[in-house]
Amino acid sequence: MLAPARTPEERRQDALKRLEQDVDVWVATADEATGTPYLVPLSFLWNGTVLLIATPAASPTGRNLQATGMVRLSLGTTRDVVSIEGTAQTLAAEELSAEIGDAFAVKTGFDPRELSSYLYFRIRPHRVQAWREVNELKGRELMRDGRWIVAN
Repeated sequence: MLAPARTPEERRQDALKRLEQDVDVWVATADEATGTPYLVPLSFLWNGTVLLIATPAASPTGRNLQATGMVRLSLGTTRDVVSIEGTAQTLAAEELSAEIGDAFAVKTGFDPRELSSYLYFRIRPHRVQAWREVNELKGRELMRDGRWIVAN
């Protein structure tokens, strides 16, 4: 038996709670030349507007993000998912403020600034969807074109 569907406002609050509290996110990218997909879990920091991730520059994810800037993210389980489409901006460690770098290190438990091979990627969400079961498929879109379409 399905639990009652959440309102769009409840879904937005639940999505924001995940963004604030979860430590890891599934990151999906694709090779620019071949379209080969790549999926990897990475730690992240959410500042209320954008997500920050870090990965080696030469990794498939790092290469794909540098080449296309296109990314899909997924938080939660398959029965309580937050799906995010966004664009990524590449940042070297020295481009981050000490405050942001420290916040990332505290939340994720590691400091990529200590690893010369790592780049940071600032991800700006353009589309956010959230649903649990089939009864939440209608109205699952919470953000469109980078703007929340569901009120707080």
